[in-house]
Amino acid sequence: MHNIRLSKLSDCLVFFDFDNTITPFDVLDDIIERFSVNKDWVTYEQAWKKGEIGSRVCLQKQMRSVRITRRELLSYLSGIRIDPHFRELFDMLIREGIKPVILSDNFSFIVNFILANNGIKGAKVYANALKFSQNRLMPSFPYTNKHCLRCAHCKKKNLLKKEVQDKIIMYIGDGMSDVCPAQYAHIVFAKGSLLEYFRRQKRLCVAFRNPEDIYTYFRGLER
Repeated sequence: MHNIRLSKLSDCLVFFDFDNTITPFDVLDDIIERFSVNKDWVTYEQAWKKGEIGSRVCLQKQMRSVRITRRELLSYLSGIRIDPHFRELFDMLIREGIKPVILSDNFSFIVNFILANNGIKGAKVYANALKFSQNRLMPSFPYTNKHCLRCAHCKKKNLLKKEVQDKIIMYIGDGMSDVCPAQYAHIVFAKGSLLEYFRRQKRLCVAFRNPEDIYTYFRGLER
């Protein structure tokens, strides 16, 4: 976090992670675990956590074992509820003229459906892409960075292209895929492994448990 003075919320650009930040659990991880026909995904997950493979390779290999039709996926997604306080937070940002941006290593089909199904409209979503082939899910990665093999979705690139002079960048996230973009934000709200990373690096951030904590923080900045 930079040493900055923040006087009002409208001075900000606000970026959110999706899984386990807006949702109460990691939706993509649950889909992979729930609908895989074998346990191969565990091996790839462990390799990714050790830094032996990047998240793009990890997801490509994990998705090969997933078996679910479009109809079955929609049925599953229909039961997912976002954190109840995110709606309040989202509405607050819209009132202040801020269009929230969601940067996710999930897939845009999944993220957009969950948002719409929970009544959230107007968020810009950058995520990986997904196509259906019978009961197979075919991933693609339109936002990779050829100079970085770590991330399937280069969140940093999509964060920085939204950067506007004199605006304060806020990043809100929880995981390993948030480490890179968070380092380019002026103010970081962190939990989970992102929080652990910032503490290990002795870098400043704001710890949060759920969107209610962020809503309370932002309430003090409303004009």
